[in-house]
Amino acid sequence: MQTTIQCLTKIAIFSIQEEKQMLLRRNFEEVEEFIIYNTTTTTFNNQESSTTTSTPPVILKSRMPNIKVFGGSSHPELTKLICARLGLEPGRVITKKFSNRETSVEINESVRGEDVFIVQSGCGEINDNLMELLIMINACKIASASRVTAVIPCFPYARQDRKDKSRAPISAKLVANMLSVSGADHIITMDLHASQIQGFFDIPVDNLFAEPAVIRWISLHIQDYKNAVIVSPDAGGAKRVTSIADRLNIDFALIHKERKRASEIDSMVLVGDVKNRIAILVDDMADTCGTFECASQKLLNAGASKIYAICSHGIFSGPAISRINNSPFEAVVVTNTIPQDENMKNSNKVQVIDVSMMFSEAIRRTHNGESVSYLFTQMPL
Repeated sequence: MQTTIQCLTKIAIFSIQEEKQMLLRRNFEEVEEFIIYNTTTTTFNNQESSTTTSTPPVILKSRMPNIKVFGGSSHPELTKLICARLGLEPGRVITKKFSNRETSVEINESVRGEDVFIVQSGCGEINDNLMELLIMINACKIASASRVTAVIPCFPYARQDRKDKSRAPISAKLVANMLSVSGADHIITMDLHASQIQGFFDIPVDNLFAEPAVIRWISLHIQDYKNAVIVSPDAGGAKRVTSIADRLNIDFALIHKERKRASEIDSMVLVGDVKNRIAILVDDMADTCGTFECASQKLLNAGASKIYAICSHGIFSGPAISRINNSPFEAVVVTNTIPQDENMKNSNKVQVIDVSMMFSEAIRRTHNGESVSYLFTQMPL
């Protein structure tokens, strides 16, 4: 009887060891890249230690399996930058228009069981690009993708976030509903015009901030930034500029503006001292640049020595570029949430901050189930 029990015990132990070996083999199959670090091993003999150099051990690095990143037609360059940083190839997708201008999307690779990220910014032909994004999300969802995340660097219709007059639509809420209904499980965006837009969704929303990138640009490109003043062109951006001013340990000022209508400013009042100092205007977006133009003249009249403008989303529609060229700005700095190649050709004052590393890191952390709150205050290298 004892011999039988011993045999059964050995068989059970052998089976457990086989399962462990199978699990190890599966784990190693999911590993693609490895990094070798030089190190030394320490051996001890008869209570005397001696250090000997041995073959460097192999430290394995996961290749992030089961992830696909697709890009829409709004900003293919940003998609390439994000994928390059992640070490991935952009997913194969064909987007085109039928003769009647309907949007057609073809996903040319399997997404079954994959963690899918779709990069599409709210710029250019906004309505067409929004529809293209919705179709891409739905195409991946019904093709059995395990999760679909919409990466929207510049959120469309973000300025229509409240009912400010009779019969006005809340279009940002409508866009949120459309994204949810199309099948999106998660949203990653940057510098929403109003933070409460996150409340329009019943799915997780990560609203990244361009603030860390802006702070780095100021500290690197404005030599005497300690003598600068961060200026908000309106009361709504007061929280944004105070946060930047506190982190740089410099002063801030505020411009109060009254509008006749949505795109026309009636008057502006400067609250703060900018005389003989560098003024840095900071806003979340610049469309026709009417606000920036009026604000720059107000700061110039108040005695500012130099004037810079920094914003997250450079829409630059209508007369924006001509206003920038005729303005007293040293530079107008924007992120690449929206393509700026054409604007940089038309104006030597337009400069671009690359934020692709923030989106790629957010994608990596989301895929691996890590917190993204680090990106709210720090910029990945």
